[in-house]
Amino acid sequence: MAHEVKTTCPYCGVGCGVIARVGDDGAVSVKGDPEHPANFGRLCSKGSALAETLDLDGRLLHPEIGGRRTSWDEALDLVAEKFSQSIAEHGPDSVAFYVSGQLLTEDYYLANKLMKGFIGSANIDTNSRLCMSSSVAGHRRAFGSDTVPGTYEDLELADLVILTGSNMAWCHPVLYQRLASAKANRPDMKVVVIDPRRTMTAEIADVHLAIAPDSDTALFNGLLAHLSESGAIDLDYVSAHTQGFAEALQAASALDIPALSEATGLAPKQLRDFFRLFETTEKVVTCYSQGVNQSSAGTDKVNAILNCHLATGRIGRPGMGPFSLTGQPNAMGGREVGGLANMLAAHLDIDKLVDRDLVRRFWGAPSIAAKQGLKAVDMFRAVADGRIKALWIMATNPVVSMPDADAVEAAIKACPFVVVSDMQRQTDTARHAHVALPSLGWGEKDGTVTNSERRISRQRAFLPAPGEARADWWQLAEVARRMGFAEAFSHSSQSEIFAEHAALSGFENDGRRDFDISAHAEIEPADYNGLAPFQWPQPKGTAPQVKRFFAKGGFYHPDGRARFIAVQSPQARRANEAFPLTLNTGRVRDHWHTMTRTGKSARLSSHLAEPFVEIHPRDAQKAGVSVADLVMLESPHGTAIVRALVTERQAEGNLFVPMHWNDQFASKARIDALVPPVTDPVSGQPASKNVAVRAKRFAAKAYGFAVSAEKPEQFEAAYWAIAKADGGWRMELAFTDTHADWIDWCRQAFSISPDIDPIGYTDRTSGELRLAFFDGDRLLAALFLSPRPVAVARNWAVSQLGVSHANLSKRFAMAAGRPGADKPDPGATVCSCFSVGVNQITTAIREGCHSVEAVGEKTSAGTNCGSCRSEIRGIINACLAAAAE
Repeated sequence: MAHEVKTTCPYCGVGCGVIARVGDDGAVSVKGDPEHPANFGRLCSKGSALAETLDLDGRLLHPEIGGRRTSWDEALDLVAEKFSQSIAEHGPDSVAFYVSGQLLTEDYYLANKLMKGFIGSANIDTNSRLCMSSSVAGHRRAFGSDTVPGTYEDLELADLVILTGSNMAWCHPVLYQRLASAKANRPDMKVVVIDPRRTMTAEIADVHLAIAPDSDTALFNGLLAHLSESGAIDLDYVSAHTQGFAEALQAASALDIPALSEATGLAPKQLRDFFRLFETTEKVVTCYSQGVNQSSAGTDKVNAILNCHLATGRIGRPGMGPFSLTGQPNAMGGREVGGLANMLAAHLDIDKLVDRDLVRRFWGAPSIAAKQGLKAVDMFRAVADGRIKALWIMATNPVVSMPDADAVEAAIKACPFVVVSDMQRQTDTARHAHVALPSLGWGEKDGTVTNSERRISRQRAFLPAPGEARADWWQLAEVARRMGFAEAFSHSSQSEIFAEHAALSGFENDGRRDFDISAHAEIEPADYNGLAPFQWPQPKGTAPQVKRFFAKGGFYHPDGRARFIAVQSPQARRANEAFPLTLNTGRVRDHWHTMTRTGKSARLSSHLAEPFVEIHPRDAQKAGVSVADLVMLESPHGTAIVRALVTERQAEGNLFVPMHWNDQFASKARIDALVPPVTDPVSGQPASKNVAVRAKRFAAKAYGFAVSAEKPEQFEAAYWAIAKADGGWRMELAFTDTHADWIDWCRQAFSISPDIDPIGYTDRTSGELRLAFFDGDRLLAALFLSPRPVAVARNWAVSQLGVSHANLSKRFAMAAGRPGADKPDPGATVCSCFSVGVNQITTAIREGCHSVEAVGEKTSAGTNCGSCRSEIRGIINACLAAAAE
């Protein structure tokens, strides 16, 4: 029977509400929930395509030991036995959990309870360490707690929104749409984007400050000094609610305007104009994300931003305050339950005896971890050197996402006992598991998540569990019982776990801690099932409310005062003579993390189908790289091969490469293999935005593009990148040796019968080759080769996998790689929702569509999720500028 279920998107920290509809035939469709206060019905391209990622292709459906199928009992018994044995022989710190912001809060809670309260070690850390731990550390230093003061509504109420280290248009698209809508309604609102790159977010900006990498501290220190000199400090607020201002101001005043200009790469006028804009605008929100956090000085950057808001009292009031944009769907939920190795559940402090005793008594635990555990980078070092002998990895892929990724893979391979809980059977990490446990995925699992504005929402199941897959919390509880902790892990449902989590948040709290949801401590299963999104805090006996913190002080240090933190402006440049370029890693619009979910969607892969490097034209020329060449990037830690995207959006001397691609989708594109294990000394967060590398052209003798109806199992190619396409697969290829028989190569790669002969041709003058294989009127595969990057209408070629080729002329058009005059090439995809290409958009512009709205009316591009609107605006501006020349 057809039915609809309200749930929450599993991607970024915006936490959008989703309505999933399951039809009579079992088909799933999704739409935004118009009643959810995070998105009010909006979804980005990834959220809109969620239904396309729910297939069982590649799923881990049964427990496995050493690659063989086994029973849950045998697998769980072995996990409990190996962990118990290691603890008995080597102590509790010989085991570790590495968990994930993809877990639900209930999963997270039991993982922390088991490790910190019953195993007695704090060796549990999370991939959230890689995205927001500097924000946590900055909050705790300044506020005495990990508190996000404001709400999403503040972005719409502000008169000035500063986006620093945040490509909001691509990484938090729905928030970007809310901001863009607010600016359209109030054109006097100003937006400042601070980023070394001119990202798509800069298309909405009144000011783009192309700051030098890692110079954010210098910029905001300079701002604090200016605010003092101009008399903009709120002396009453500073006196009543803070301490340490004089020391922070002294440190901030170390650089004058010329020195700031040199440190930041910004002209003195740009600095003065920005400082003046902040000074004269009361309603200011400063949003920051990975460009701030992912730094060896990330915590200091956060505190430099917080200092400016504390100094002006612009915090906790409508339309003003600092705002940390969280990367993952439940990174905040993980913070609530102590998911990081240096925290305890309920925002309690593992370094404080009184807090440890409180949690121990509430849990009835035999002991509690007495010290901080190993943070992510140090954890995998301990795996490598043998201190950690049993490791459980849940819902994450560190072989791709950790810095020094090759060393992390070597450590996992050498670890005596590795457990991996995951949906997918063949991730880069899961392939090294001694025990693989099948977990539920989005649409199957059930629990809660918390978004960036402290809003807790339900993620509800609307699909049955496939195969023998089980919830992560159940796996943890079963192992805990087998380790002798049955009484403390007797939970029979996620609602019981949530109630316990809520009860701990209120235990001996009395307003002393920010996190308190004890209103739900006695929640019944029916009420849990119907739980509406609510923002914390919600203490016992209170109703849900919109809450901002700190407008009137009330900080969580013992004296109730915030702390200004004196921070120094570090030397930012790491590039050197041997590695002269600065690599910045990050995300793209349509993919997520390591592509285990988004890689299933042909629509999402159509926008950017292979790994790439953004490189400035002059840097490309120095490296001998032309447009669309392949580029080899090298650091002292590793290498990668990616496609050149030559663009002046990138600052000279800097490179950008996405972090999504992995060994399942490309031959050598795990970009974190190049990133050194350099971390912030306070937060332990890796520095992924300032990596010294060098670049050179990858010398290929032949380049290829191919489409195939079936997924090839292996390639004999020096470079390859594969992506899902409608009706099959698309591939980019490069070869350092040419083959004597390309027909045979195709038969091997695409599993084509010897009975099927291709049509095509070889041009000995140009060195180009075209081959297309048909079974009746169905295209099986096609290969296009050239000594240069292949000039083929790619989206058109992909579309031929789904059409009939009964007409011989259509087969020869396929072999030529060019559509006929009656079928124009749409060009590279810009709008994933409606598969609208750049050529279609430029045609609309030539026909008089000179606004995003007009292009949308003509082509539908940008009229669904809106994630591509900034890109469309950039195309319009470029076309109109070219026409005016």
